[in-house]
Amino acid sequence: MELSEIIEILKDLHPEVDFDTCTTLIDDKILNSFDIISVIAEISDRFDISIPAGEIVAENFNSAQALFSLVSRLSDDD
Repeated sequence: MELSEIIEILKDLHPEVDFDTCTTLIDDKILNSFDIISVIAEISDRFDISIPAGEIVAENFNSAQALFSLVSRLSDDD
């Protein structure tokens, strides 16, 4: 898994956003609750991991890098 794969998932939702540099996806309401559900579903399908409810917090979804770190950590836990 690579950061570019996470960015690809995010760009499918909002192609106009620079996910390489944006660190306020939740804080600035770029991603809404429906987007979060879509991202979680796509990550679950693509990487065969489950994101526990306790991990669905703004800090884990505020940037592509934060999301990548979350997915990496959950993948390592398997």
